[in-house]
Amino acid sequence: MALNSINTNSGALIALQNLNSTNSELATVQQRINTGKKVGSAKDNGAIWATAKNQSSTASSLNSVKDSLQRGQSTIDVALAAGDTITDLLGKMKEKALAASDTSLNTASFNALKADFESLRDQITKAATNAKFNGVSIADGTTTKLTFLANSDGSGFTVTAKTLSLAGIGLTTTSTFADATAAKTMITTVSTALQTATNKLASLGTSSVGLDTHLTFVGKLQDSLDAGVGNLVDADLAKESAKLQSLQTKQQLGVQALSIANQASSSILSLFR
Repeated sequence: MALNSINTNSGALIALQNLNSTNSELATVQQRINTGKKVGSAKDNGAIWATAKNQSSTASSLNSVKDSLQRGQSTIDVALAAGDTITDLLGKMKEKALAASDTSLNTASFNALKADFESLRDQITKAATNAKFNGVSIADGTTTKLTFLANSDGSGFTVTAKTLSLAGIGLTTTSTFADATAAKTMITTVSTALQTATNKLASLGTSSVGLDTHLTFVGKLQDSLDAGVGNLVDADLAKESAKLQSLQTKQQLGVQALSIANQASSSILSLFR
């Protein structure tokens, strides 16, 4: 180094520039380690930050989709539970009608079977009426279909309602029999109602499977989006840790180099001794 000036120490200026650069890199690495992200804000990388934000928003919105699909599952599960009860009641009604079709019965026995039949019939109405989840039913005939969220764009998954009330399965609130002949006819009517009910339950079961499958897909999609965002913005902490050690050593050497450069100008004093 030429000893010709005490006003300008070019060696110290260069050392200071290098030290400032090292300090800047060290601050960046420390921030990545503290936050766990290599892109924590738009100023780190605007394009990647914007992409990550959009994908994070989509992944977050899928929580609402999952909630809606789970409500759909619960609504169908309640209807299926009611349907199981209704088919059991229909089976018992058929049994009562068959027993009442026996012409050898006395009046008291016949009337008892008739009363049992009518009681079972009325229980169907109660089961269908109470088959509600969150105040909504797809079994009581009050709605024709329900649409649940399917994707983050607001598109829906539609479930067609299956009325399991008396009217929905071909019976009425006055369905009964007055004699053995009418009871025999009622056997066929109840059998038809039972077939109708089971067909509707089978359809609801298919819809339930569809909801389950789509819910599983949405969960996997959300996981994939989260992983993709992580790939974009998460820092490689092992790499950053190694880089931190390197920069800390470089910083110490930079401080020493600046100290040596600052001392160089003082050597000019020896020329005046």
